[in-house]
Amino acid sequence: MIEIFELEKRYGSQVALSVPSLQINQADFVGLVGNNGAGKTTMLSLILDLIKPSKGYVCSNTEKVSETDTWKTYTGSYLHSGFLIPFLSPLEYFEFVGSLHGKNKADVQDFLEENKRFFDIQSFKDKYIRDLSSGNKNKVGILSALLSEPKILLLDEPFSNLDPSSQLWLKSKLKEIHQLGVLTIVSSHDLNHLTEICNRVILLEEGLIINDSQTSNETLSELEKYFKV
Repeated sequence: MIEIFELEKRYGSQVALSVPSLQINQADFVGLVGNNGAGKTTMLSLILDLIKPSKGYVCSNTEKVSETDTWKTYTGSYLHSGFLIPFLSPLEYFEFVGSLHGKNKADVQDFLEENKRFFDIQSFKDKYIRDLSSGNKNKVGILSALLSEPKILLLDEPFSNLDPSSQLWLKSKLKEIHQLGVLTIVSSHDLNHLTEICNRVILLEEGLIINDSQTSNETLSELEKYFKV
């Protein structure tokens, strides 16, 4: 469970995010939507303790994320390619991430074999991450977030730069892990994808939560109407 208490992030006089209270339960699959600058990435970054709040705090399973590292053992995340290590090959990177979570090379190979429809490691064995396309960098980041078998998963624009086959694979995978009890938060500009896979949608605008509701057959049309306005 993730809980937010009086959370605020300011840059000078500008408020990037202001959330008085929010609770996300283990059974939730949350989609974060909003225009550029709405506060989606800021919220994910604060949950992951990547930036410090101007006020308030975030708890993961009742522990403040700023005061313990325990939550990192069960949390997987990928926000952007800046979190990758460009001078490693994809396999070296996966092995590095796996080692942080107690997985040996055989474990990593089994994982990659299970997910080779999304990213075939053999096709990139002689390349460095820095040489990959944006879409393939995203695939490496997404799989690295899944490698640890997290109980909480946060992804920022995971469908960006993916080809249609990979987008369909990812939607299926996210549904699958959610059914296994993984609390999932996904930020995306793709309303169709989010309303199809999420059971809850949080709409942000100028750092504020404008709406927070369970998805229904009307959610997509309501969001499309909102953004057209």
